[in-house]
Amino acid sequence: MYLIGQLAKLCDVSSDTLRFYEKNGLLRPAGRSESGYRLYSEDDKSRVKFILRAKAIGLSLDEIRELLDIRLEACQHSCAEVKAITQAKLDEVDRKMAELKRIRTALKKLNDACCGHADDDASHCSILEALADEGEAH
Repeated sequence: MYLIGQLAKLCDVSSDTLRFYEKNGLLRPAGRSESGYRLYSEDDKSRVKFILRAKAIGLSLDEIRELLDIRLEACQHSCAEVKAITQAKLDEVDRKMAELKRIRTALKKLNDACCGHADDDASHCSILEALADEGEAH
């Protein structure tokens, strides 16, 4: 069994992170010591590592919680259920990437149109003019 500080060190996170996971229903201490300290097991350590790997690929706390719930009762769930969660995340990432590409294209167009000379004052800056132009489509 590990105390919270020991588990935090083993998982390379802070004790506050473990408390946050506990508060959000992702982690439950295996028990408490006689003096009331949280005690964590090897399974808890594996659970924290699972959470950290899931976070590293961009999954939200809700998505991680859902995967952890499925993992606990894996025989009662299908791979398709798990894949649906990662597919939904992939779709979300693709939408965000498309939006970022659109933003990048617009910024590049604005940036390329500006002379950017240090000697010129900004009263005729093409970037400011384009952003102020209410008639232009966004």
